Amino acid sequence: MLLSIENLVLLCLGFFVVATLYSAVGFGGGSSYLALLSLTLVGFFAIRSLALVCNLVVVSTSTYLYFKHGHAKLKDFVPFVLASIPMAFIGASFRLKEEVFFILLGVSLIFSALALAWQTYTNGTRHAERVHAYPKWLSYLLGAGIGLLSGLVGIGGGIFLAPVLNHLRWDRSIKIAALASFFILVNSISGLGGLLMAKTLELPWVETVALVATVFLGGQLGIRMSLRKLTPKGIKRVTALLVFIVGVRVFLKNGLHIW
Repeated sequence: MLLSIENLVLLCLGFFVVATLYSAVGFGGGSSYLALLSLTLVGFFAIRSLALVCNLVVVSTSTYLYFKHGHAKLKDFVPFVLASIPMAFIGASFRLKEEVFFILLGVSLIFSALALAWQTYTNGTRHAERVHAYPKWLSYLLGAGIGLLSGLVGIGGGIFLAPVLNHLRWDRSIKIAALASFFILVNSISGLGGLLMAKTLELPWVETVALVATVFLGGQLGIRMSLRKLTPKGIKRVTALLVFIVGVRVFLKNGLHIW
């Protein structure tokens, strides 16, 4: 066991909140799991492994329910997934130096927070739901690029993909949330495979069991909030603020060692 009981309880509370908020808008919460873990754990191999496993637990249920309720069609998601899976595997297999990892993580968190916050400032629901048609090659390109980045930092990538697709008005917001969830699912599996191949998969069993159970409960609550038409705008703004604050802290303290 790497953490004291008190710290593990606090971490579980944080993970529960993150899983609930993120799953409500189609995400797994990997970016915030990484941020919270980086403030409590030392080994970044364990940090990446735990974040991916928790991601996988949350989005498994979300993906199932999105498909069940008719918000997702596999044929629309195939280009993103085919391009992202190998790139996420490649990204996860890199043995990054600890400082490089935390700098990349911090920058990714800050960018994600800003993109997520910006996404909420649209011209209204009527305009936000207007969709445009794009060539298939763009889907492959986005899937590959975000898949590589998600593998490098140890998250599913949905938090990068969803703001881009909402900006492009790729489809309705509920379908983008469904794609983000599915994208995170396959990239998390691929990322775990990359960690296993690189022999950097570290899952301390006490922390793993506690955190997996916690995010499962939070994810169940969040996805049901989403499917009941809860507006995600306020949740996204609060989440973006939290991710931004922790991203800056991780970048300065763990990456540059100046805080």
